[in-house]
Amino acid sequence: MDKNMWISKSVIAVILGGGAGSRLFPLTENRSKPAVPIAGKYRLVDIPISNCINSNINRIFVLTQYNSASLNKHIKNTYQFSIFSSGFADILAAEQTPDNPQWFQGTADAVRQSLRHLDKLDFDHVLILSGDQLYQMDFGTMFRIHEKENSDITIATIPVTQKEATEFGILKSNQENRITSFIEKPGLDKLPEWVSDTNDMMRGAGRNYLASMGIYLFKKHVLFDLLETHKVDATDFGKEIIPFAIKDFNVCSYQYGGYWTDIGNIASFFEANLGLTQELPAFNLFDNENKVYSRPRMLPPAKISGTKLINTIVGDGSIIHAEHLENCVVGIRARIGYGTIIKRCYAMGTDYYETIEEMAYAASQGLPILGIGDNCNITNAIIDKNCRIGSNVIIKGGSHLENADHPLYTVKDGIVVVKKDAVIPDNFVIE
Repeated sequence: MDKNMWISKSVIAVILGGGAGSRLFPLTENRSKPAVPIAGKYRLVDIPISNCINSNINRIFVLTQYNSASLNKHIKNTYQFSIFSSGFADILAAEQTPDNPQWFQGTADAVRQSLRHLDKLDFDHVLILSGDQLYQMDFGTMFRIHEKENSDITIATIPVTQKEATEFGILKSNQENRITSFIEKPGLDKLPEWVSDTNDMMRGAGRNYLASMGIYLFKKHVLFDLLETHKVDATDFGKEIIPFAIKDFNVCSYQYGGYWTDIGNIASFFEANLGLTQELPAFNLFDNENKVYSRPRMLPPAKISGTKLINTIVGDGSIIHAEHLENCVVGIRARIGYGTIIKRCYAMGTDYYETIEEMAYAASQGLPILGIGDNCNITNAIIDKNCRIGSNVIIKGGSHLENADHPLYTVKDGIVVVKKDAVIPDNFVIE
């Protein structure tokens, strides 16, 4: 029997759709964070849902609020469980009710407003996840430790460096893994007090601080009591619920040692995607056990003509005539013209193919065809979906560029992000 088989009857997962996602702008200009395309063919929300499915947790709610149309469509078209199972992946959209006329005010408030939907089902534990993280975790292992320790709340934690620690909730635990103290995003001056006894390998890497991964496993009655009785005005788990709970409840740490990254900004999103092009990437898309699920699109294989490819991932249905691609992630239906050189880029591809007639019409209107044209040179860039980039275009991101927002593109941390549906004319230069 599958070691996680029994979990499906005990655990419900709640995936938080996140706020406005301003740090991921312009990728979140017209979509929510969990709907942002990643790795060429997936969306960020596919990661936590796939981890749930691989752990045999098949009752999943996704809480949404901002720019949620594309996310809702993706969930509906992708995750359809058998009529003979109790599994589902359902959207719980923010809604105004007679009892509560406000939208979600934070992570804890989002879950509180959704409790009335959860309470209709039979379960004993609630797993709360973020919709914008990249990792592969067996929640079954976390759950077995949660039950063994008789924890009221178990928080997944990961050792981080001093530089990273200021961006996360940092905690300390005792020898029984019970969390004794917690602080949200401490300043550098406070960090010396928060050093934890991580293992030798982690200490050798300078990872001396134990950070919350934003993954929480609650006993059902504890979650309901905290949100509806003890902390009825709390809006955030990290800032309010967890610091309160460690005083009166058994809150334990489950230390995770695998790859995990929080997709919090453009730089982390960019590096997470390019990391997938390494010879042995930390996040393994080719794992037989930890599959990443997404919408089946029935696309043809990629077609590549005369292109030198080095450490590059190419999505289904792409048509590539480029001269050279290196350390690139190329999304579905991408079209790249002759003589083009692209390095360290994520080109997301397109949502549809242009017909020959549509290409001719675009040319008659002075528009480039959908995709990337001939003889372009592009480095350190993200090309969002459905862009039309003409020929002889030069885009060279790097530290020499200042952060800026333009109608067609945005520069953040030296990365040029060409906006969705942007039209870049021939001979355009960004350098």
